[in-house]
Amino acid sequence: MAEEHGLIEPFSDQQVRVDGNGVKAVSYGLSSYGYDLRVSDEFKVFTNIHNTIVDPKNFADNAFVYLKTNECIIPPNSFALARSVEYFRIPRDILTICIGKSTYARCGIIVNVTPFEPEWEGYVTLEISNTTPLPAKIYANEGLAQVIFFQAEEACEISYADRQGKYMNQVGIVTPRI
Repeated sequence: MAEEHGLIEPFSDQQVRVDGNGVKAVSYGLSSYGYDLRVSDEFKVFTNIHNTIVDPKNFADNAFVYLKTNECIIPPNSFALARSVEYFRIPRDILTICIGKSTYARCGIIVNVTPFEPEWEGYVTLEISNTTPLPAKIYANEGLAQVIFFQAEEACEISYADRQGKYMNQVGIVTPRI
């Protein structure tokens, strides 16, 4: 289904556990009942240099330091935003939930992503929280989170596309919008 409908691009039809150089990697690709997405090499790491409060209705772009790197260090008790390598196109009768991979969770790194609603499409903006008192390392182009797909018996009445959702067709790392 994923390949024939262009659901995930690029799509790996198997679980990949080594990088292009034969080095062990955090796995990505097709899993038993889902898909393990990869994090790209683009990160926005949160900084409190210019801010005293985090306000979703008035979120300042200077709250982040932009990095393009193969390994991102997230400061203790902080977070970063990133995006997926894969572009997703969700069918009208599918809803997804995306949760962090256990490899990172066991290191105190939590990945939070909201559901991908029916007919949403774009690159996924990923929130990566470092809950530890130490810096945490994230590896670009490796697995970060698992997407679990739920298929409804019938298509939804009103999709994300029908509502012209504010995060539709996102390309880069997208900060909060009101």
